[in-house]
Amino acid sequence: MQLLKPLIEQRADPFIYRHADGFYYFTASVPRYDRIELRRAKTIAELADAKAAAVWHKPAEGPLSELIWAPEIHFNEGAWYVYFAAAPSREIKDELFQHRMYAISTDAENPMEGTWQPPRKIDSGMDTFCLDATTFTHRGVLYYLWAQKENGVRGNSNLYIAPMEMPDRIAAAPVRLSKPELEWEVRGFWVNEGPAVLIRNGKVFISYSASATDENYCMGLLHADENADLLNPDSWHKSREPVFATCYEHGVYGPGHNSFTVSEDGSQDILVYHARTYREIEGDPLWNPDRHTFVKPLRWDDNGMPVFGRPSLAE
Repeated sequence: MQLLKPLIEQRADPFIYRHADGFYYFTASVPRYDRIELRRAKTIAELADAKAAAVWHKPAEGPLSELIWAPEIHFNEGAWYVYFAAAPSREIKDELFQHRMYAISTDAENPMEGTWQPPRKIDSGMDTFCLDATTFTHRGVLYYLWAQKENGVRGNSNLYIAPMEMPDRIAAAPVRLSKPELEWEVRGFWVNEGPAVLIRNGKVFISYSASATDENYCMGLLHADENADLLNPDSWHKSREPVFATCYEHGVYGPGHNSFTVSEDGSQDILVYHARTYREIEGDPLWNPDRHTFVKPLRWDDNGMPVFGRPSLAE
């Protein structure tokens, strides 16, 4: 039995993308929530010591002046995009922060050195708390997938999908795919957030995170047939139990907000996630910096379904 150690300490909401240039690109929420950082390396392990480049800093005031959360770097339609959420202040209104979704972009070959365009707001058509956007392309369609509060639906956030007209503009009204409703999704807070996409074995998988960001944080799974209409909620099947959760035995707590990448030789899917290595948190878990980035191989069962295992173990 091999216990896992963090790949990168104090980096929450981790995202690793392997590009056609052979480099891995890494970004995540930094503890001060004040900038977007990128790293790149030839191997996943080398990301740990790779130099970080701050490609964007929050302004002193305005709608993007606080709480820069959950950046993701994508290469869409020939350009680099970083999707992220930001708020005008740390004020909580109606029991929620005031985040909205934005994107910056560059057409530079190397995004570490590119000139990034000013942020553009991505309007979902609902003017409510929203965050954790990701994108993916399937059957020639670019999709936007994110978490948002919907008025009239209990809880902090649900999962939504929409096709994109261009990489920073959605083309249709949001479709809700999931809301917090199961016991393990509503511990502390009613949350579905942090979606990540993996297309394998004739299926489209969406992992997501649920509940409060302490030891209760865990992951669920949606899946649809690859030939199904992804904009039809009836196409999606939802796990009735969490697929990834706290390992009390080995002391890895609140695993979640994951992404997926691949091994250097392309033969192995890799699960990327954050977790804490202690249980007792002083104060609000949101301001605790010790959510660390972990990686581990993702296994598959005989039915083509992912096997996440335990967050503490390398297998």
